Amino acid sequence: MQVKDVGRRLGRVARRVVAFGRARMAAVGDLWRSSLQFKVTVSTLALSSAVVFVLVMVLQYQIAERLLDAKEKAALAQARSVLETARNELAGVDISPETLRERLDNARKQITFSAPSSQDPEGSAAGIFEPVLVGGTVAGGDEPIAAGDYWKVPEDLRRFVEQRQESQQIHTVQGKTYLIIGEPMTAATGRPLQLYLLFPLTAEQNTVNTVQNTFLVGGFVLLLLVASIANLVTRQVVLPVRRAATAAARFAEGDFDQRLPVAGTDDLSKLAVSYNEMAESIQQQIQQLEEFGQLQRRFTSDVSHELRTPLTTVRMAADVLHASREQFPTGLARSAELLVDELDRFEALLGDLLEISRLDAGVEELSAEFIDLRPIVERVREQVRVLAGTAGTPIELVLPEAEASAEVDARRVERILRNLLANAVDHSEGKPVRLIMAVSDDAVAIAVRDYGVGLRPGEEELVFNRFWRADPSRNRHTGGTGLGLAISQEDARLHGGELVAWGEPGKGACFRLTLPREQGNTVTSSPLPLPPDPPEGSPNGSATSALPSGDEAGRGGDRAEVSR
Repeated sequence: MQVKDVGRRLGRVARRVVAFGRARMAAVGDLWRSSLQFKVTVSTLALSSAVVFVLVMVLQYQIAERLLDAKEKAALAQARSVLETARNELAGVDISPETLRERLDNARKQITFSAPSSQDPEGSAAGIFEPVLVGGTVAGGDEPIAAGDYWKVPEDLRRFVEQRQESQQIHTVQGKTYLIIGEPMTAATGRPLQLYLLFPLTAEQNTVNTVQNTFLVGGFVLLLLVASIANLVTRQVVLPVRRAATAAARFAEGDFDQRLPVAGTDDLSKLAVSYNEMAESIQQQIQQLEEFGQLQRRFTSDVSHELRTPLTTVRMAADVLHASREQFPTGLARSAELLVDELDRFEALLGDLLEISRLDAGVEELSAEFIDLRPIVERVREQVRVLAGTAGTPIELVLPEAEASAEVDARRVERILRNLLANAVDHSEGKPVRLIMAVSDDAVAIAVRDYGVGLRPGEEELVFNRFWRADPSRNRHTGGTGLGLAISQEDARLHGGELVAWGEPGKGACFRLTLPREQGNTVTSSPLPLPPDPPEGSPNGSATSALPSGDEAGRGGDRAEVSR
């Protein structure tokens, strides 16, 4: 059990370490993607590290080669000098093993204590060495007669020297590296001898290590300096760019007085000057557009108000003519009827223009209260019943059994539903129109679905444009003003909800209104999908769908609507 507990603890620790490592890697990745300064500094450091590494390796190799070449030349010169000394010492050696061993020892001592010749400066540069003299083997045995540490000489070098060839080799013995020079020689009696000089490479190794450490420390310091310089230089470029990005973001948020400081005449200063000129130009154009918009809204409002007085007078005269139309000839009576109809449409247009101007000016306010939306739907159906009967279109209601209460402005919601329902009847081509309501914990949705002509691709983004019509040539059952859906969408926004559209040619269209149940709440999903029809093979379909954004829903205008 203890082993299992220890294993579990180690597993938890390992998982935490892995999670921490992943978090750090993710943080570094985010910093790499978001910071130009970090990216340039790291890239410069990586490239500089590669360059410094290659440079250090090349220089270290060159220095080691030069030291070794100098050592070999000095060692060869020293070996030739020592070879003469050994020949003089072993000039009269005989073949007796006892005498040979003694003479070899004496010769080795003489070589060891002999100083390099003053006329041979290269020989003095070779440094200390260990001489080894070999005179063959004892008769009847394999043990060589040698003076010195013959065991340090490698086998392959021995074979070359025994074959009367001058050889050299670098060999490591017990962690110590030697440059071994092998020289063949012959005694006066003709006996073959070998001379080996073992030159330790400790000094050269120390020199190479010192150079390597110096290069490593110098390279590290150089990399730090390069990284600091890169960071400083990048910072000088990035800081103005960051200030420009911050100013642009604030400018986009509506702070049109944001400007960049200008210091000097370099490229970044020219960029700041260009940005300030662009911001000044945009600010002036925005001010002009705002002034033009205010003038346009004031003009629309003033014209609408000014037209109400003559319209009232004309309405009174038209009503008198309409009431007396039975006394007129047939053509004049028809003219009186048409006059009244067009006056009704004109009054609706004036009302919608006034409503649009108030919405554009932002002076409209909600008179919201908690009410059940089902009676509103019933009232809207009664208001559109005559229009639906004329078009031969039945209206089906799918309402929840429980109370569907929400904090809404009843007048505005009723206007939205009346526009949507009349719009669906006008385009249903005699097919049924369904009005479906669904409620969730934080939202209420009402979808109006028809199965008529539908919408072509892209028209769901145009249906809310003011005065937009899908097909101006087709017959309409209502005399809409072209502003109903635009007003409906603005009414939905005032509630904090959204009005979106869907449609396909030959499959009909659907408009879905989603409102929060309490004002101030944000609606992120709708209780009804779009369209609300269940998919094939499923009687109920999806219960919830993501609420499209304003861009997905489209903007402004309508297909058709009734007068308010």
